[in-house]
Amino acid sequence: MSRVLVGVKRVIDYAVKIRVKPDKTGVVTEGVKHSMNPFDEIAVEEAVKMKEKKLATEVIALSVGPAQSQETLRTALAMGVDRGIHIEISGKDYEMLQPLHISKMFAKIAQDEKCDLIILGKQAIDDDSNQTAQMTAACLDWPQAVFASAIEKADNGLKVVREIDGGLETITTKLPAVISADLRLNIPRYATLPNIMKAKKKPIKKLTVADVGVDIKPRYEVVSVEDPPVRQAGSIIPDVDTLVSKLKELGHV
Repeated sequence: MSRVLVGVKRVIDYAVKIRVKPDKTGVVTEGVKHSMNPFDEIAVEEAVKMKEKKLATEVIALSVGPAQSQETLRTALAMGVDRGIHIEISGKDYEMLQPLHISKMFAKIAQDEKCDLIILGKQAIDDDSNQTAQMTAACLDWPQAVFASAIEKADNGLKVVREIDGGLETITTKLPAVISADLRLNIPRYATLPNIMKAKKKPIKKLTVADVGVDIKPRYEVVSVEDPPVRQAGSIIPDVDTLVSKLKELGHV
């Protein structure tokens, strides 16, 4: 295995309270703290660990988004990634960007960089799509191992433990392949100050959508984004008879 491509997405920080725009076209992002998608942090950690174990010779991070996405790439570089690639897209085009578009971009970069493995977070915490890894594998016609909670080197590829509804599933896959990182795959490291300083000197290649030749025309339209309904206050019922009466009043029995 020579090169690992890992995805890093800039998202609203998990600790920030999300606010919906007054026109219900999306959520407020201006003046809001952003950070790397937590599942992408896990993907970066796993890729760096592979390099440390001599299973990979180079780790490349790819981010698609506005100019601020370079901050997210610098975080990945400080964690141990060798170099970054930034496909810059902003404004309305970025707001309408969909998983299929991202998947095609990852597929193009993976081919151009001659990568043997792509590791992505299983989903982004902003849209929760959980589609990019699967679609990237389909675009490349590569095997996939999604929801990975453990990855080991096998004779002719990788052995991956997957988290499924019924428990754990162990599979083997040949390379090249696409893997998506689940929560229990690892605990991401903190970037140390010396590595943060070193990351400033690591290269980030800037590209445009035209450079990768991907049509970013939306395949679907977001009609409305709304806050979840406010939960009604509960009440204490003194006995079973009162409970049954209340349920009848509400039409539940």
